[in-house]
Amino acid sequence: MAIDFVEPGEPEGNLVWRVVEVTPEIAAVFLSRASVNRRLDKGRVNALADAIVRGEWKLTHQGIAFDEDGLLLDGQHRLHAIIEAKTPVEMLVFNGLAKDVFPVLDTGKRRSAADTLLSTGAKYLPLLSSTIRHVILFKAMPNDSWSGSRAFVSNEQILSAYNDDKDRYREAVTIGRELSKHLFASQTAVAVGFFLTTEAAPAAEIDEWTSGLKSGASLEAGDARLTLREVPRETQKRGSKRRMRVRDQVSIYIKAWNAWVDPKKAGELRLQRLRKREKMPMPIEVKF
Repeated sequence: MAIDFVEPGEPEGNLVWRVVEVTPEIAAVFLSRASVNRRLDKGRVNALADAIVRGEWKLTHQGIAFDEDGLLLDGQHRLHAIIEAKTPVEMLVFNGLAKDVFPVLDTGKRRSAADTLLSTGAKYLPLLSSTIRHVILFKAMPNDSWSGSRAFVSNEQILSAYNDDKDRYREAVTIGRELSKHLFASQTAVAVGFFLTTEAAPAAEIDEWTSGLKSGASLEAGDARLTLREVPRETQKRGSKRRMRVRDQVSIYIKAWNAWVDPKKAGELRLQRLRKREKMPMPIEVKF
């Protein structure tokens, strides 16, 4: 198969690099030249393929590398992703690398979502990125597990979501840090719950909700805020058999919100982890 190279780079010794539009067909040819590669991570391939389909792929210094004999040294996951996505992308292709460079390829620390948000000037970046990720998962797959390869959320998605609603995400992080001191749930779970439940609520209602959760003062028996405050804190301790994942914690927060917004639901309030096949509750909108 003839492969056209464009934008030639300056050769250095035997090393030559070019920008190539790698089609699924070319990717298959490149993979046929594989010698020794890392074990294929299907989750990583699927995540890269999804990013390509969403149009998030960008030309960077990371590409495909062949040694002096034309054998593939690096890039198998990117090549498999192109085939999976059935979409061509541009990437750098290096030819002529020494065979002994394989052990040091891709050994650096992967850029985290928090690293990606660094340029925004926002605070509490690990909490912010975790909050955005779980909000995205809630909206995309509320009734599925939020762990594993299917729950991968790209840095590009997180940055885009932040830019679309930065003020509310910053507020959610601030509230999550504060309310988690008074509740059983983690900062991430509270921030996610707050973001989702107050998406279309008047400011006065939000203030009443948060102030009641913070102080617990004058809350009568049966008030969903009091019930939420009384959920045992042991449910988030590491190693605890009762420890809940973020998805369960968010579901409890939303159930309490719904019972507070609609007192008719208070009688059926069950602030426990999601049962098998139980669907994630959807936040009730507060009418203006």
